[in-house]
Amino acid sequence: MYIQPRTSGGEKTAWRRSSLLSLCLILIAACSPAPNSTNVSTSAAAPEPATAALAIAAPESVGIDSARLDRITQAMQGYVDQGLLAGVVTMAARDNKLVHFESVGYRDLEAQSAMSNDALFRIYSMSKPITGVALMILYEEGKFRLADPVEKYLPELKDLQVFAGTDDNGDIITEPAGHKMTIRELMSHTGGLSYGIFAQSPVDSKYVEAGLLDTGDTLEEFTTKLGQIPLKHQPGSTWEYSVSVDVQGYLVEKLAGQSFGSFLEERIFDPLGMTDTDFHVPEEKVSRFAQVYGYDEEGNLIAGEGFEGANFLADPVFESGGGGLVSTAMDYMRFSQMLLNGGELDGVRILAPLTVDLMHRDQTPKGMAPSGLSMQGTGFGLDFAVIEDPVEAESYSSGEFYWGGAAGTWFWIDPVENLVFIGMIQQFGGQLPNVRAASKRLLYQSILDPYGI
Repeated sequence: MYIQPRTSGGEKTAWRRSSLLSLCLILIAACSPAPNSTNVSTSAAAPEPATAALAIAAPESVGIDSARLDRITQAMQGYVDQGLLAGVVTMAARDNKLVHFESVGYRDLEAQSAMSNDALFRIYSMSKPITGVALMILYEEGKFRLADPVEKYLPELKDLQVFAGTDDNGDIITEPAGHKMTIRELMSHTGGLSYGIFAQSPVDSKYVEAGLLDTGDTLEEFTTKLGQIPLKHQPGSTWEYSVSVDVQGYLVEKLAGQSFGSFLEERIFDPLGMTDTDFHVPEEKVSRFAQVYGYDEEGNLIAGEGFEGANFLADPVFESGGGGLVSTAMDYMRFSQMLLNGGELDGVRILAPLTVDLMHRDQTPKGMAPSGLSMQGTGFGLDFAVIEDPVEAESYSSGEFYWGGAAGTWFWIDPVENLVFIGMIQQFGGQLPNVRAASKRLLYQSILDPYGI
């Protein structure tokens, strides 16, 4: 059935719940539904085979109260009604069953195109966990050890020096590295690298001057540029968000002997049925691509890319493992559910359970300087943040692992409560509401059969 638009300030907000039945069928048929497919409610969906992952289920069947769960949709609709968000897709699964999949608001405000469950989103840094899984596939195959120096496989990063200050002329002074950056440090953002765009320092300025994130560079050219710039910190001394996952993409290329994109397609996307995840949106899917928004000085939503030169409609030369992918809520749910299942989904195994477990253990060096993450009860594994202290982190389960994207997308995986949550928006700017905290509180208050207590 169609859900009638809700109203705010006398104006109706167009929104709809996309077809859960159609979207579940694509898990089996591996094809995309038409953007204007008929909407049906969860209760109207035909049952899936008992063995299929992410079969639609009544929330009560997995210990969740339906009325309380609907507060997530109500809250997201409220953000839309207030003009804080254009549109939102939220999705939750527990015990391998899909219990919530809703879209509200607009995919494109100007065109008055309703948001739909099959909308495509720029996931930016939610690309990072996918890159980490790709690298750990090669780890399982014995291609490297986490303690190996990065330069063993990437000579472009051989004998890196470390920033030690500036002289009277403002030129960078360097010192030798205490030890060579390891792959473990590369995967936990403790290798001494930076991003260039999220902090200011002489090293960050060098990143910007070198055009490190130029989409016209190959991964090899990017890594060669990076190798000409000193490390910002001694390896293992500091956690700093960095371009290290783009380096990991190049490492995958070198170890696998094929392009990074083709490896992702062959070893992750195709096996998991992630039919809409890629480094660009092809022409035939543009009608499903969500517009991205920022805020003007008055707080009104304005359309426009968040990063200069960003173009997700063209197939890029630079296949950014750190932030280049587009995806859908369903595709990312399939990826996340695979991880929660210990590396397997619908009979397809991507990683072994112990490898997945290794990825969401805290991998940061002992004795490392405290970071913003650690002061919030959070550590960092291999391309995931990990909740170490739920009280300090204002979370619920120890061992939860998660990350998010620059345009507002977010997800978390909770092994204690056996659940996954995916949230998709396309918003930049300081007035972005805290949808991550709100969705977490609202999901957990709906669980009436908790496993963790």
